[in-house]
Amino acid sequence: MAVIKVIEILAESDQSWEDATNEAFKAASKTVKNIKNIYIKDFQAVVENDQITKYRVNTKISFLVE
Repeated sequence: MAVIKVIEILAESDQSWEDATNEAFKAASKTVKNIKNIYIKDFQAVVENDQITKYRVNTKISFLVE
C-alpha cells in the first residue's frame, strides 16, 4: 500500500506564475524525494505603478512516503 503526503508551499517570482511554480518545486525538492504531483491551489499578483511586479502561487506538493 502506498502512502502519499501533501505539503503546502508558497512561492513567488518576478517573471511569471510558471516560474513561481518552478521555484516551489526547486525549494521542495531540496529536502523532499519522490515528488509525484504539484497542484496550484491559488494564484496572486502584486501590482505596483500599474504593473505586475510579483507573481505568487500557493501550491500543494504530493510525494510518496517510503
